[in-house]
Amino acid sequence: MIVITGAAGFIGSCLVQKLNDEGYLDLVLVDDFSNPNKNKNLEGKIYSKQVPRDDFPNWLTVNHLHTQFVFHIGARTDTTELDRDLLNRLNLDYSKSIWNICVEFGLPFVYASSAATYGMGEHGYDDDETRIPLLKPLNPYGDSKNDFDNWVLKQARKPYFWAGLKFFNVYGPNEYHKGRMASVVFHTYHQIVKTGGMKLFQSHNLKFNHGEQMRDFVYVKDVVNVLYFLMHHRKDSGIYNLGSGKARTFLDLVKNTFRAMDQSEAISFIPTPTDIRDTYQYFTEAKMDKLRAIGYSFPFFSLEDGVDDYVKNYLVPNRYL
Repeated sequence: MIVITGAAGFIGSCLVQKLNDEGYLDLVLVDDFSNPNKNKNLEGKIYSKQVPRDDFPNWLTVNHLHTQFVFHIGARTDTTELDRDLLNRLNLDYSKSIWNICVEFGLPFVYASSAATYGMGEHGYDDDETRIPLLKPLNPYGDSKNDFDNWVLKQARKPYFWAGLKFFNVYGPNEYHKGRMASVVFHTYHQIVKTGGMKLFQSHNLKFNHGEQMRDFVYVKDVVNVLYFLMHHRKDSGIYNLGSGKARTFLDLVKNTFRAMDQSEAISFIPTPTDIRDTYQYFTEAKMDKLRAIGYSFPFFSLEDGVDDYVKNYLVPNRYL
């Protein structure tokens, strides 16, 4: 059996589909399964069992002999969440418990970290593990992810294979339940459908013009391809960046969305909400040399191709991956 936590979520459900496509059907899906809109991500997918999130540590302890691999993708991912106790419980303590079970029973373990750990990028976006203790995330979510990365690196006992993946700005199908936390592509598409135009956040940083804030946008199909690669690779344990490796502007992203919809551009700018203004990343770009060095040689979707595929094959027909 292959376990996927966060299986009803955005990346988790896309991973389930990737595994199905590759012929893996004996899957154990872990989530809280309380959101009907989120559960739509699992319709049509093949798996053996659903295990409620809170029951999973005990389930894994009992069923470890039948478990071949653990993908720990589940987390509280709201970057505006201020409840540190909640984030520590779900993103830190829960992850520690799964890690310890994988250590005890010799199970390979791949988990989701985040580019939110890099903060303002004062130390760059290099996945050199010696730099991780220096990082200063900008919000409690980033802190919870960075705290787990640091805890992992301090452990004397580790699974025989483990990897943490710092996801950058992931976009693509199955993010439809995420509301405010969904990608700019998703919000652009729906704003264009509703109003004919798109309102982007202004820049409140003199180094960046409006719309020229830059992020490393990575298509979810690339993310699950890397996860699948690691399931077979099972060596070179460590923490890795997972982005496209190329920063692009929000204007690039929005203009490509208009193009994929065959609509004329109509872009305006509004002030960045005050609750995220002071913790807003103006530039991120994954240094991808480390993942490439262990043998991941497949090309990544360009922004143009990723947005085109997402809009035309998923958003317009209202399809799931």
